[in-house]
Formats: sequence, structure tokens, C-alpha cells
Amino acid sequence: MGADIKALRTRIKSVDSTLHLTTAMGLVASSKIRRANEAMARSRQYAAACAAVIGALSSRRECELSPYMRRTEGGAAKLIVIAGDRGLAGGYNANVFRLLRTVEGAEVIPIGKRACDRAGKPPVSSEDFTFAQAKDLADGLCGQFLAGETDRVGVIYTEYVSILTQEARVRWLLPLEKGESPAGGMVFEPDEVTVLDEAVPGYVAGMIYAAVRESFASEVAARRMAMDSAGKNAREMIDKLQLRYNRARQTAITQEITEIVAGSGLNE
Repeated sequence: MGADIKALRTRIKSVDSTLHLTTAMGLVASSKIRRANEAMARSRQYAAACAAVIGALSSRRECELSPYMRRTEGGAAKLIVIAGDRGLAGGYNANVFRLLRTVEGAEVIPIGKRACDRAGKPPVSSEDFTFAQAKDLADGLCGQFLAGETDRVGVIYTEYVSILTQEARVRWLLPLEKGESPAGGMVFEPDEVTVLDEAVPGYVAGMIYAAVRESFASEVAARRMAMDSAGKNAREMIDKLQLRYNRARQTAITQEITEIVAGSGLNE
């Protein structure tokens, strides 16, 4: 009986330690949510503006001559995969890697320490990823696309729907799709194709950066909800273990009293 009480006491201390960890990580995630959401909102606006410009240009018949709209087969696809810097975020990382398995034959460019570890590449933090890094990456990918070294460029990221819901998605950035929103009476100088070709690297950079910021906001939200759930489960487990511990102690005390009473009766 004494061994059972000691084991229960050790288990309670272990679960309580886990509860302190999940509470601390939940508080850290909560402190990052506001800044992450603000950065995500700004990057969404920038990406929407870039997409509107590219959509208006690519809707022009003249822009069908742009090399960024050519479609070829046989080259490799480049896929930017954005995962988290750490775990304990529910299914956040698992959903990204599950979606990645559905895309065959793509060369992975990882962002986020978990994605880098999986790909065997040097770590690139998704939390600290800058627009300058996105621009360098976009310039390199656009150059490879123009050189015919790759046929498609895409990104796997996690869309922030709400604090309760985040969904892994794949978006193909190159080649460009023909736009459906003509630019009205706009006049482009020197011509539409030249403007489009100059704008595409900035567009790709904006989409990459927006995807990273959206993914990080999703990671923080997922970790907050996972830690809340883990904390709730830990508290319920502590309550159950405490009840078992109290019953075990009560049984042990009752047994000791019975033995004492029995012993005193024999002495009489």
C-alpha cells in the first residue's frame, strides 16, 4: 500500500510539472497572438494589392507573351514548405507534412525549423523571416523559372481561419494564371508585358512573405489552443489522481488503526 501511495504522489508531481509547462507555453503563445495577427493583416493587404496588379496585367491579351505565363512540362517543381519552429501546436506541423505528401516530384524549399529538420537543411525561422529574405528567395525562383530550370513554383502554408481553425493549403505562384479583372482604362508604359515581367518578382515575394506571416499566426493560435486543451486534461488527471491518492491514504490509515486496535486487544 505504501508503494502505491508513493507512486501516486510521484505521478501527481509529474503531471503538475507538465501543467506548469503547458500553462507557461500557453501564456507565451497568448502574448504573441496580437502581434502575429497584426503582421498577418498587413501582409494580407500587401499580397492582395500585388495580386490585384498582377491579375489586371495578366488579363491583357498582350501579356500572354510573358515568359511568366508559359506552361511547359518535364521540369522540376519547386515547393516552399512553411512549418513551425517548434512542436506542441496540435496538428499544425502534421497537417503541413500530410499535404506535402500529396504533391509528388517537387523539390522542397523549407521555411521553419521543423520543415528544415525534415528536409535536412540549415534552420530558417518562420517567426523571424523577413521580407528581404522573401525577396531574395523570390528573385532566385523567378530566375530559375525564366531559365527553364523549373516548371512550377508553389507554396504550402497554413491559412488562418480563426483561432479555432487553421487549414493547410497549397498555392501555385508560377506560371501565372490569366487574370479575370481587366485594368480598365489603365495605360502601361512602356508596355504591359514589360511592366508584368518587372512586377512578378515583387508579387512572388509578397505572396511568400504573406504565407509565412499567415502560417506563423496559425502556429501561435494552434499552440494556444493545444496548450489550453493539454492544461485542462492535466488538471482533470490531477483531480483523479488526487482522489485515488486520498483513498489510498485513507485505506492505509484505516489498516494501521485496525492493526493497532487488534494488537492492543491481544495484549489485554
